[in-house]
Amino acid sequence: MDKAPLTVAMIGVGMVAATHLRALRDARPALSLAGICARRPQTAAAFADRAETELGYRPVIYADSAAVAADPGIDIALILTPPDARLALIAPLARAGKAILLEKPLARNASEARAVVTLCEEMNIPLGVVFQHRVRAASQHAAALVNAGDLGALGLVEVTVPWWRKQAYYDEPGRGTYARDGGGVLISQAIHTIDLALSLTGPVTEVQAMTATTRFHEMEAEDFATAGLRFENGAIGSLVASTASFPGGAETITLHFERASLHLGEGVLTVHWRDGRKETHGATAGTGGGADPMAFTHEWHKGILEDFAAALRDGHPPMITGRQALESHLLIDAIALSAREGRTVSCGEVA
Repeated sequence: MDKAPLTVAMIGVGMVAATHLRALRDARPALSLAGICARRPQTAAAFADRAETELGYRPVIYADSAAVAADPGIDIALILTPPDARLALIAPLARAGKAILLEKPLARNASEARAVVTLCEEMNIPLGVVFQHRVRAASQHAAALVNAGDLGALGLVEVTVPWWRKQAYYDEPGRGTYARDGGGVLISQAIHTIDLALSLTGPVTEVQAMTATTRFHEMEAEDFATAGLRFENGAIGSLVASTASFPGGAETITLHFERASLHLGEGVLTVHWRDGRKETHGATAGTGGGADPMAFTHEWHKGILEDFAAALRDGHPPMITGRQALESHLLIDAIALSAREGRTVSCGEVA
């Protein structure tokens, strides 16, 4: 007999909620969206209407996250809110034994992110993070190649995020601010590519960086960042990230090893072997780098949800744990510190 579906409460129904709704609809084995919670009752009601159309049943509406925590029928709290006040939101859910699946980022900075991770670890609560770029077929093939150990030593890393956002995107209250988002392009957009890159390269030990806000946006935080990177394994590299690169393009990760170079872009992995062979894996797909930030498939979010559900059922860690996600926060904080102080910064300074 099939087990009953795990039940999900969605907390926050902003821009990415519709993507998660489609992912929940298509997830196999099935997941049940038992309820939703939003700051404004009218927003929650409108999303419940949409959910009923998509799913064929209507989720209940919780007055607040405390009501989610008090419901013994909820297995997973899927948190889609902005990263401010994450610890206050997660603490009662963790105390109630709810597994936590967080939309990136963990929090506004590395210190807050570490507090979230520590809380869940101390309470033995599963904590997963939605870094859906890791689920792409090309990303998984790249990881398999790296883990196989046949590429030789890594020497050079090149990471680019040439995205575009209209000013209207930053006109939403709180967007691109330190109080709500924790920063700009690095923590809100490039963090996806940073996470994927670090999962393939290992940690960065040292950065020299510059950040700025271009004349194309009125916003508090940065819409441009560039950094030189030194990795723990001895490789060196660069990161360039922007939401001022009209009309916007796909992010890329290029890894130069002794025996081959791997290039990830637009959902495709291209492998150039030093002996002349060339391989391609994956399929071209939109990533939300242009004017429409939601121009991407929900299949990757479905993969994250299915992996997290399997981790709960089988008792193993999810694909992206909170502890793993901390690495991206440490690098972002190191870049920000280097840019502010105009010096080379060790990632250990923000650890």
